[in-house]
Amino acid sequence: MQTVAVIDYGMGNLHSVAKALEHVGAGRVLVSSDARVIREADRVVFPGVGAIRDCMAEIRRLGFDELVREVSQDRPFLGICVGMQALMEHSEENDGVDCIGLFPGRVRFFGQDLVEDGERLKVPHMGWNEVFQNIDHPLWHSIPDLARFYFVHSYYIEAGNPRQVVGRGHYGKDFAAALAEGSRFAVQFHPEKSHSHGLQLLQNFAAWDGRW
Repeated sequence: MQTVAVIDYGMGNLHSVAKALEHVGAGRVLVSSDARVIREADRVVFPGVGAIRDCMAEIRRLGFDELVREVSQDRPFLGICVGMQALMEHSEENDGVDCIGLFPGRVRFFGQDLVEDGERLKVPHMGWNEVFQNIDHPLWHSIPDLARFYFVHSYYIEAGNPRQVVGRGHYGKDFAAALAEGSRFAVQFHPEKSHSHGLQLLQNFAAWDGRW
């Protein structure tokens, strides 16, 4: 049976993610902060919630920045929400935080004066939103284009390489909702809270060989 490690650095909705992975039959799901367990896993999930400065401080304290670089190279790897933002080069949250830098690009604030069609939009962006699949990818299997996923975020990703953007969202402005490169896939939304489409994405991740 394959194993899926959910990285525990104290900043994530870990057990909801783990339960959703178990629900779709992903295999033996291990929530762990043990680098050895994570290295030995067949697949790795990197979730995250909260302030990026606190997240990156714990990631670096535990040496998980280097661990994430290592394990995301040779097996299916999924970043979720702040876990996705931590993979970027830099976030402007908390007066600026350097991140892991696996994907080129920056994390930017939506702003307090986000307006569309004369209507002021609330920040954080919280709720269901369509995701446009601008590039085909195995993790979109059996998920219709413009399917709705659940988002909770005040900051959005401005990707440095448009070819890595496999899903786009829009909330006052366009933003990268999903990024992919090699065996790495990352999403701004919460698949574990996104009902059937989110579960399908996790099921696709469990079946994915990491090639694209």
